[in-house]
Amino acid sequence: MPSSVQRKRIRKSPADRRAEIVEAAASVALTEGLECITLRRIGEQLGVRPGLISHYFPAVEDLVAEAFGSAASAELDRLIPAERPDGTPTEHLARFFAQATGEAYDDMSRLWINARHLRRYWPVLRDRVGVQEDAWVGRLSGLLRAGVERGEFRTADPEVVAMQILVAIDGLGAYTNAVIDNCPPAVKLMPLTTAERELGLPSGALIRTTPN
Repeated sequence: MPSSVQRKRIRKSPADRRAEIVEAAASVALTEGLECITLRRIGEQLGVRPGLISHYFPAVEDLVAEAFGSAASAELDRLIPAERPDGTPTEHLARFFAQATGEAYDDMSRLWINARHLRRYWPVLRDRVGVQEDAWVGRLSGLLRAGVERGEFRTADPEVVAMQILVAIDGLGAYTNAVIDNCPPAVKLMPLTTAERELGLPSGALIRTTPN
């Protein structure tokens, strides 16, 4: 007869357990939406009682904000690394556009739309969205500033251009997420063409330098 072996429960540190909860909540946020984050739902995801989740996050609003912040920060680090690898600012910006305006970014785009809607009701989430918006502008404007210093870009205000680019990306995301088919190429390329125009780049410069 097969013997039953009792699995030894491994007690995780508070920091590890909290990180695990946030990671699970971020996953639910990306695939199902922020509204689907509940103590019960995350407990089921991790195979623990909801009471354990509430021990770390007594208010579900705090977990929702933390989940959004975690997902947004991870995406920012992937798209615009704080420590950029070898390559020119133009190459890094082209890489950013290649990844931030494709289908792979759709889940994150939906999450931003979701968070900006819900922040009207949850002050904690509103504050977290503001922090993430500032972080994205800061990281992107830093890349643009590096391009100006190298003589690749021409603009007197990298921060304003960064905002223009992000507004164009957000607008495109809202448009495509409305399930409108056959989006014209000129519309799909608006964030990229906005960057080329505002940075003094020739048309197609970012497309030509987009890494594989």
